[in-house]
Amino acid sequence: MSPLLQVTVLFGKLSLLAVGGVNATLPAVAREVVQQRHWMTAHQFSQLFAIAQAVPGPNMLVVALIGQREAGWEGGLIATAATVLPAGALVLLVSHVWQRFQGARWRQIIQRAMLPISGGLMLSAAFVLVRASDSWWLMAALTATSFFSCLRTKTHPLWLLGSGALVGYLFN
Repeated sequence: MSPLLQVTVLFGKLSLLAVGGVNATLPAVAREVVQQRHWMTAHQFSQLFAIAQAVPGPNMLVVALIGQREAGWEGGLIATAATVLPAGALVLLVSHVWQRFQGARWRQIIQRAMLPISGGLMLSAAFVLVRASDSWWLMAALTATSFFSCLRTKTHPLWLLGSGALVGYLFN
């Protein structure tokens, strides 16, 4: 199978599982591109994710970087389209049914369950990234500092990103 077709099938399939956004599928993406397809190492995956999060734009930019790495600029475009189009089409179909059954009890139950499910998926994505990036004590300390700074202070994330880049530059 050609690299473009592999990228299309992978991200098309994963887009339909992206409950809570693309970041919720990061464990599945990492498993596919690192462990099963061997397109990159876990460290390279975490670096691509960090780059995608550091630039302005939607949080799904990491798929464009993975597609580009595997199949050139066409792969980046295909990965982006394969991530957006199937999920977008599904949303359009489901939203019609969703609005039709606005007062149904089953809909209320599903709505209450979606937040903890998507939160759990995002926590598992964070765990995958932390494991891949915390290869020595200084990186683990940087992760913990960033985590507690986000929870306890109003520090802008760009300060944390800049601090992390500086630490990485000085100690690498």
